[in-house]
Amino acid sequence: MKTITLKFPNQVTFGNGSINNFIEDYSREKLNRLFIVTFPEMLPALDESLHKLRSLGIEAFIDTSIVAEPTYESFNTVLNHAKDVKADSVVGIGGGSSLDVAKLVAAQLNNDQSIEEVIGIGNLKQRTTYLACLPTTSGTGSEVSPNAILLDEEENLKKGVVSPFLIPDAAYIDPVLTHSVPPKVTAATGMDALIHCIEEFTNINSHPLVDIYALEGIKLIGANLVKAFHDGKDDEAREKVALGSLYGGLGLGSVNTAAVHALSYPLGGEFHIPHGLSNAVLLPYVMRYNMIAVPDKYAKVAIALGVEKQASDLETAEKGVERIFELCESLGIPTKISKLNIPKDAVDRMTESAVKVTRLLVNNPRSLSKEDIRAIYLEAF
Repeated sequence: MKTITLKFPNQVTFGNGSINNFIEDYSREKLNRLFIVTFPEMLPALDESLHKLRSLGIEAFIDTSIVAEPTYESFNTVLNHAKDVKADSVVGIGGGSSLDVAKLVAAQLNNDQSIEEVIGIGNLKQRTTYLACLPTTSGTGSEVSPNAILLDEEENLKKGVVSPFLIPDAAYIDPVLTHSVPPKVTAATGMDALIHCIEEFTNINSHPLVDIYALEGIKLIGANLVKAFHDGKDDEAREKVALGSLYGGLGLGSVNTAAVHALSYPLGGEFHIPHGLSNAVLLPYVMRYNMIAVPDKYAKVAIALGVEKQASDLETAEKGVERIFELCESLGIPTKISKLNIPKDAVDRMTESAVKVTRLLVNNPRSLSKEDIRAIYLEAF
């Protein structure tokens, strides 16, 4: 068995109302200039928490400028805001974009590196600022991962910063915060979480220590995402999808994702398709390409999704692909790229962009040439 290292936040708190645990814990940190990265629609739900913080003598500075997937420019704007208010701590409360920006702000507040210099794996030198994350979607797993993604506008390509310094000091997963998430966002982010689990279980870095989280995440999300989609107030479904998302996030640092994410980046970069949606559209086609390499793994994925075992692993795996198509349809997610208003003549550009995402492509269980990538895009059209 190969050696693997798992790095998690010093503290992970899971459960309804755990935003109150954050307030209690933070008040003991002896910090008092808290910079909050969130989004405008979240502010009414944070009123009570902000009042509690301020009653404890804590100044809270709120930035709601990240309303889409963050770029280098929008990140630098938020970072400068945090510097201007002399923040001594950072919390991200939101979806993946808010959390990723909060993580990078905390890292860059006292760091002389530019954002361009920290892009890539292991380039970030330090983080000296306290950081906590509270996800409001069940999807990205950013609250427990060492990853943060920004859009390079010049290249129309998403790029990642991967560093243990981006793992928050504490993560608070409060399923109540996901109740107000619109159905479309619930569907897209839930599929993103499911894909984390599937790619972690099937890629070349898979490991029994992560497999146990990934398979359980597939079961939880596969059985509950449609329920959460149809009824956002379904406490049990929300809790189980949130837990599945957490399980998917726990493997991102040590195992990471693969071709689904790599091929989805150009859809977000050039056409600004939301991350979870672009992943979901491509998932069944990448699964079908990959399952020849590790049919036993994809058969187990299918069974975790509720499929009955067939005569062979490949047949079971194919049923798993069919189950993903059914799941997407139940969630109102298109199963063809053409339904996203992306022109077919963009395939060559997307292929050229995707082939550059080598940090993820190298994880894939089946190698991909440029022509293989192009063929998957064409099949998905």
